[in-house]
Amino acid sequence: MIDEARTDEEILATWAVMRQLRTSMAPEDYLPTARRMMADGFRLAALRDEAGVVRAVAGYRFFEMLYAGRILYVDDLITDETSRSRGHGKAMLDWLKAQARSSGCAQLHLDSGVQREKAHRFYFREGMGVNAYHFRIEL
Repeated sequence: MIDEARTDEEILATWAVMRQLRTSMAPEDYLPTARRMMADGFRLAALRDEAGVVRAVAGYRFFEMLYAGRILYVDDLITDETSRSRGHGKAMLDWLKAQARSSGCAQLHLDSGVQREKAHRFYFREGMGVNAYHFRIEL
């Protein structure tokens, strides 16, 4: 089952999986940061198995861009390292696509760190392609 994490308890239940992707975030910062981001449109989805254990997490938001129109942008997409290759990532990505379509989006976007080669293979298998470089500078 996939649903949005809205309560503090639901958000905190995603931490064990999210920390596998966001390793530099301090545990005590997770909830206040997620809450602050949610006030600005961020959403957090969790895929739970039959026992209610969170197996995949996605952080995402909707926004509009001149070149793409309304999009769903995925900030974070991670499957628990102990549960990979069981269809959880595909289920989450399919759910995100459905959310995008039902919200009037023509595209789903995400950035993925260059070091995440296994994730890139997954995205390519799911029909996604690389169409831009993402540049940044530390300030």
